Amino acid sequence: MLFKTILGLVLCLASAGLSLAQEFPKPGPEHEKIKELEGTWDAVMDFGGQKSKATAIYKSICGGMWMESDFQGDLGGIKFQGHGLDGYNQHKKKYVGVWVDSMETAPLHFEGDYDAKSKLLVMTGETVGRDGKPQKFKNTTETKDKDHFTFKMYLVQPDGQETLAFSIDYTRRK
Repeated sequence: MLFKTILGLVLCLASAGLSLAQEFPKPGPEHEKIKELEGTWDAVMDFGGQKSKATAIYKSICGGMWMESDFQGDLGGIKFQGHGLDGYNQHKKKYVGVWVDSMETAPLHFEGDYDAKSKLLVMTGETVGRDGKPQKFKNTTETKDKDHFTFKMYLVQPDGQETLAFSIDYTRRK
C-alpha cells in the first residue's frame, strides 16, 4: 500500500512537470510567526457574557509549513471540540486557515494579514450560516506577549456591521 502511494505521488509530480529534484517552497518568516503559537494553552472563552474554560494545543506540522490546533472545551455544559490548520500562502502573500468543529457541518475558510506594529492578525472569510445562507466573518488575533493572546470572532452583516460573536483569552501553560 505504501509503495502504491509513493508511486502515485511520483506519477502526479511527473505529470505536473515536476521532479523530485526540484526545489519546493520552504517555511519563511511568516511561518515562524505562526510557530510562536506552538505549545499548550489554557483558554477562557467569553460567549455572550458566559465564560468557560478550554485547552488548546498547537503543533507545527509538515516541516513547519502548517500549524495544527486542537481545541477542547465546554460551552454551557456542551462538550466542544475544534481543529484548525493555519499557514501562510507564499503565492497570495496571505495568512490562511481552515477551522472545523463539533457544532458546525461547514468548515470555515479564511485569509488575512498580520500587522507587526499593532501585533494584530486580521482574517476574513465566509461560511454557511445557521440559516443556510452565506455568512461573512472576521477573526482577530492580538498578541499580548509570548505567553498571552486574544482571539475574537465577529459576524459581518450584509450592511458591513460587525457583531462580536465570542472572544477567547489564551495563556501559555508552563
